[in-house]
Formats: sequence, structure tokens, C-alpha cells
Amino acid sequence: MTRMKIKFFTTGGTIDKVYFDKKSDYQVGKPKIVSILKEMNINFDYDYESLMRKDSIDMTDDDRRLIYNKVLADAHDRIIITHGTDTMAETGTVLKSITGKVIVLTGAIEPAEFKTSDAAFNIGAAIAAVQILHPGVYIAMNGRIYDPDRVQKNRNRNRFEEL
Repeated sequence: MTRMKIKFFTTGGTIDKVYFDKKSDYQVGKPKIVSILKEMNINFDYDYESLMRKDSIDMTDDDRRLIYNKVLADAHDRIIITHGTDTMAETGTVLKSITGKVIVLTGAIEPAEFKTSDAAFNIGAAIAAVQILHPGVYIAMNGRIYDPDRVQKNRNRNRFEEL
């Protein structure tokens, strides 16, 4: 029996942000996915690839094209993308023409380094979703699974909501 294997692509966003005291600001740091998965005591194989370290507000059409091309060319049929929350739905919509794969985007409202972060919870939801959903593109945030074309981030309430 072949063990399940999930591919993680990281793109940056709040989930990977770190605080720089000397600058008094947050910047996207190294991907946190490996440390999060180690803490979760997972029972599956995975690969990961960092595509960029950007806040999603700064993502361009070229960045989304890179994500699209990497996901399309990848041999894995179960893919999770960690992504900034501000334009996650936009990237999800771009990926919708890819067939034969379950693609789940997730992220965090607070940096993974924060004790109160939703990062591990959202990644856990994405891991469950990528195993049970039919091929397509989904967003896993705030304990729900969304269609990228039917969701928006409510910045006032710090959560995703169905349109």
C-alpha cells in the first residue's frame, strides 16, 4: 500500500510573518510549514517547496502565473498552498482550470509564531480537506471549506465569509 503524500507550496503571507523589533514591523520570513507539521505529529509523507515570500497584497499576475505553473506541473494530486489571506480567493480562482488535483489554499490571520495564531488549526483543516474532497480548488479558513469564487475576507471581523 502506498502512503499518502501531500505537496505543500508556500508563498508567504501572515502565516510566515516575523516581528523585527529594530524596524518595529512585521515582514514575511522563512516558511513555517515544516515546524508546524512536526508539532502536529502527522502520519503522512509530504514534500514542500517555497515559491516566494510575499504578503499577498503585493502579489502580481506574474506571481499567480508562477503558482499556477508550479501546481500544474507538479506530479502530486493533493496540494496545499499556504498563502496570505488578503488575495487568497483571487489566487484560488486562477487555479480553478487545473483538473485532476485537490488544491487547498490556507493561511492565517495572525503569524504562526503567535500563541493565539489560527495557523495550525487552518493547516489541519486543509490537511483533512485535501484528503476527502473531490478534485477542485478550495479555501480552508476559520473552520470552513469555501469555493474561492464564493468567499471574501471580512477584515472587520478577521475571518472569511461566504458570499
